[in-house]
Amino acid sequence: MEYRELGRTGMRVSVVSFGAWPIGSDWGHVDDKESYAALNRAIDLGVNFIDTADVYGDGRSERLIGRLLKERKEEIFVATKAGQHLDPHVSEGYNLKNIEGFVDRSLENLGVESIDLLQLHCPPTPVYSRPEVFAALDHLKSKGKIRNYGVSVEKISEGLRSIEYPDVQSVQIIFNMFRLRPAEEFFPKTKEHKVGILARVPLASGLLTGKITAETKFPRDDHRNYNIRGEAFDKGETFSGVDLDKGLAAVEELKQLVPAGMNLTQMALKWILMFDAVTCAIPGAKHVEQVEENVRTASLAPLDGKTMAGVQSVYERWVRPQVHANY
Repeated sequence: MEYRELGRTGMRVSVVSFGAWPIGSDWGHVDDKESYAALNRAIDLGVNFIDTADVYGDGRSERLIGRLLKERKEEIFVATKAGQHLDPHVSEGYNLKNIEGFVDRSLENLGVESIDLLQLHCPPTPVYSRPEVFAALDHLKSKGKIRNYGVSVEKISEGLRSIEYPDVQSVQIIFNMFRLRPAEEFFPKTKEHKVGILARVPLASGLLTGKITAETKFPRDDHRNYNIRGEAFDKGETFSGVDLDKGLAAVEELKQLVPAGMNLTQMALKWILMFDAVTCAIPGAKHVEQVEENVRTASLAPLDGKTMAGVQSVYERWVRPQVHANY
């Protein structure tokens, strides 16, 4: 496993980490026994960073991770997110009272005294122009309830605004072979500010595994069923905002670029890790086999220039017109 520095936190985290959304909710059936086995296997293989949120199964994901923290002796860093429990989810709800309430609940779920990294969970855009929100995070840090804080964003513009706050340590942003714009317009700025990048949705909701077809049927409680056009939350969270038919066509071309010795999933993750501004990719997993496939990426050879150029070409022809200007 390779490890990289996360911003200025002093934490060195595994470049392939564990995304815990699928073990909470919104990805079909979840079996806690299988989820817990997947978490343990990740730690066995050198993963030391887990990303979750208080809304993933309404605390289900956090509680499983809390159990893991009690039973494992390794140093494990946990990032969680707060804000999406607000109803309505509006900028005004991001205040000290509400954020501290969310933090207290996450502390209880995780069974810890302090959260390694708290992230605002894709807040409304006006939040980034409210210094008092970040002052609230500073206050919670001074109280010892959080050690570091960052943001999870939908748009590059939100990320750029967030890193103007001096204590923002990380930005979690969708970055994958269907979302190239962050590397062009955002990463140079995060390197200047020494801010870590957590690459979320690295497999475009499974599209970049090559295992989804036009005939694939998703369960009713899977966001790839009920959020296909952004009915429940931002469309960009599902298949990275790419129309499924065009995404499938792009995947067929990407399959032709996969180097010997890896599969499309691993090429997609390795592609992300080719960017030194990225701290880690956080693919989700519900099963041991998925963890093993993901983690093996860290030990595979870098992609060559021809492959990287091929990915760019596929993006330009199939994906850019749909997403580039939107995020």
